Amino acid sequence: MSSAEAAGAALPGLDLVALTPWFAEHVGDVGDGITAEHITGGKSNLTYRLRADGREYILRRPPVGTLLATAHDMGREHRMMAALAETAVPVPVMYAFCDDESVLGAPFYVMEAVEGTPYRRASELTARGTERTRQISERLVDTLATLHAVDPAEVGLADFGRPQGYLQRQVGRWRKQFDASHTRELPDMLTLYAALAERAAQVEVRSGSPAGIVHGDFRLDNVLFDNNDQPTAVLDWELSTIGDSLTDLALMGVYDTMGKLMPGAVSDVSAAPGYLSDEEVVARYASTSTRDLSDFSFYTALSWFKLAGIVEGIHYRYVNKQTVGEGFAGIGDGVFPLLSAGLAALNDH
Repeated sequence: MSSAEAAGAALPGLDLVALTPWFAEHVGDVGDGITAEHITGGKSNLTYRLRADGREYILRRPPVGTLLATAHDMGREHRMMAALAETAVPVPVMYAFCDDESVLGAPFYVMEAVEGTPYRRASELTARGTERTRQISERLVDTLATLHAVDPAEVGLADFGRPQGYLQRQVGRWRKQFDASHTRELPDMLTLYAALAERAAQVEVRSGSPAGIVHGDFRLDNVLFDNNDQPTAVLDWELSTIGDSLTDLALMGVYDTMGKLMPGAVSDVSAAPGYLSDEEVVARYASTSTRDLSDFSFYTALSWFKLAGIVEGIHYRYVNKQTVGEGFAGIGDGVFPLLSAGLAALNDH
């Protein structure tokens, strides 16, 4: 067995023997062969660092196993980052996309290996100091505003999504998530859903349903920063679309609030001294964006509704013994404060 075969056998989803001829044809020289290491992934997309002929690359592919038809869309990620290449939004260079599943068993793409740090914990920022933490959070907001200033049509993404009725579809989509994950009665969910459904059309009429890029999961640990605290790449575009861009700003704010209130949340970076407050984030965004933020409470409530739906889905899988591992027994309790926060956000309007 060759070294390539040995390395490939140790990496599920990455057969280096099968990859090498495709790589040589579509990406670049392989020299003495390709080596690889697994960086992240599991239930999410799998990410590998490749080394070939003295250069490094990143390969992304879906998880191994049966997938939902619309999940883990490699073509979507690749197309979005390729379209943004000539804009001011920092994205890796896209080298090649492969939709031939005979190579690795699933679509995948190869991109530039961008150096940088994805901050996920407050302790990581605290080590940088208050001033640098503030700069990092400011530049995060500025990067989001820069993304939202891109005209989708001008970068070839006019057909990438359906902006008309986007908010109404989002409300309906997450209600369906609750229905599909039903194990108990959630009266606050019904109240929040009814309020969101009533307001969604009104907000869209007032806003004109502007067509903007939506990242779908924009937060600090999905952006790489260099040693000078400058963003080098925005990553993880699998949920990207064309819709109402303010949903990105609201979701980022909700993630930040969760980080302060709920230990073990996705990320607690907002608890680091110097990190912009929720009000400062919105004010900084508003200072460069032309978007009307008068209905922002609706977007915040929708983000709480979305996260509650995600957590309820995890609770459903736990109840039905579809989740393996520890730490899920109390996950369902987290749904209640999320729904309460959504109702509170609407009441603040």
